Amino acid sequence: MILSGNPIVIAAVVVGVVLLIFAIWYISTMNNLRRLEIKVEEALSGIDVALTKRYDLLTKMLDTTKGYAKHESETLEKVIKWRNGIPADATIEQKSEFASSMAKVVSGLNVVVEQYPDLKANDMFGKLQSAIANSEEQLQASRRIYNSNVSQINTAIVTFPTSFVAKKINIQKKAFFEAEEAKRQDVKIEF
Repeated sequence: MILSGNPIVIAAVVVGVVLLIFAIWYISTMNNLRRLEIKVEEALSGIDVALTKRYDLLTKMLDTTKGYAKHESETLEKVIKWRNGIPADATIEQKSEFASSMAKVVSGLNVVVEQYPDLKANDMFGKLQSAIANSEEQLQASRRIYNSNVSQINTAIVTFPTSFVAKKINIQKKAFFEAEEAKRQDVKIEF
């Protein structure tokens, strides 16, 4: 055999095999770190999507709820006023205006009841609460996924010998999710 008698060839083969193993390990580790980086970026994008969805959903739901609550409140006020009747000392103009107003309220109620038989502000508030809870759960899930991916890459970066490759390809530790006040604050709900 060629390898049995020549120590230089044996040493060269051993060194070649060790270098080949090192190169395969280095490339594999580098690719794994790059995959972890992509997972962190993807998870961060998931947080942005969840934040955008929460903001859009809550803004639209809040505006809708306010609109229904205002309409229902105005309708209720008009009906209560109608039930109390017209004051005894009202002028003819006031009585005419009152009658006209009540006709509008009655026709408005009929249209609203036909279009929205279950028009109740408390239903809208319930839906708003449900939407808030759902969007918060989705956001929390996105944050957990991101932080889990950050934990994986940070652990790999600080663990020897992977830290050697991370330093050579300039991969830095990632920060765990912390909400920025201006961009990621909760939607204020005011009625």
